[in-house]
Amino acid sequence: MTSPTTPFRSVLVTGADGYIGRQVISALAADRRQLTTLVASDLRLVPPERQLPGVIYQAADIGSSELARAFEQYRVEAVVHLAAVIPGKRSDRQMEYQVDVLGTQNVLEACVKTGVRQLIYTSSGAAYGYHADNPAWLDESDPVRGNEEFAYSHHKRLVEEMLARCRNEHPELSQLIFRPGTILGAGTRNPITNMFDQPRITGIKGVDSPFVIIWDRDVVGAILKGIFEGGRGIYNMAGDGVLTLPEMARLLDKPYRALPAWLVSAVLWAGKRLGLTQYGPEQVRFLRYRPVLSNRRLKEEFGFIPQKTTREAFDYYLENRGHAD
Repeated sequence: MTSPTTPFRSVLVTGADGYIGRQVISALAADRRQLTTLVASDLRLVPPERQLPGVIYQAADIGSSELARAFEQYRVEAVVHLAAVIPGKRSDRQMEYQVDVLGTQNVLEACVKTGVRQLIYTSSGAAYGYHADNPAWLDESDPVRGNEEFAYSHHKRLVEEMLARCRNEHPELSQLIFRPGTILGAGTRNPITNMFDQPRITGIKGVDSPFVIIWDRDVVGAILKGIFEGGRGIYNMAGDGVLTLPEMARLLDKPYRALPAWLVSAVLWAGKRLGLTQYGPEQVRFLRYRPVLSNRRLKEEFGFIPQKTTREAFDYYLENRGHAD
């Protein structure tokens, strides 16, 4: 359950120039309430023409000691940790591990060392993994078993295990962890939207591949609630309902074809070896065993009601495709 706390006066956001980070900084800059210090931190300094008044911008590697110095300099009370690497065509697993796992370890150590009171972290529904025995609806009490063959999923699992150890060893650092499903907004570009851009949508025969979707502004809204009201715990983040891959193909007005799992695996294996696709045979598991997230605790315990359902978020994405929020 969320407990009322005094609003934090100093907040630092890592990954502040990323997709969600920019929206969080923009929202906080527009409505600071009792915030006296707002620090936007990213690997590279945000260009002056995109900087917002009243925001302190800094360039800092989340894996370096300069992060702890920034926490001390600005007397940071709450950290919103958004820095992460989204896998793409030129994915480098070692680099992703350095950022996602070792970088988060450094953030945690800096929080503990400098007396940060609150850590808000965006994990992912991918942390549960893509498994044949996943329940129809995943609850936060279900085990986090991210698949090793998916770097992003595996790294989220490792980070969540690290966070769990930290909760035991340093209960003074309050943790608020969100596990979003597929995030969509007006200008979303990621490996999943790349799939929507294909001339036809390919699925696995005998599988509907259900997706839960969260509107990007709902992600931001939940983070702001954590900043302004405090709270701790782990919460799945998804709009109500699901959309299957065939349903999304119909809404995209694109042909849908369902192929045998073995054939999709073979085609992806060959395509990846030839550099024709970023996806490999593991994509079969990604489509076959989708983690479907229950948002009951987000609504009932954290007290956040997403403004858009899964279908409404997808419709919004379609209506505004290619236009940034």
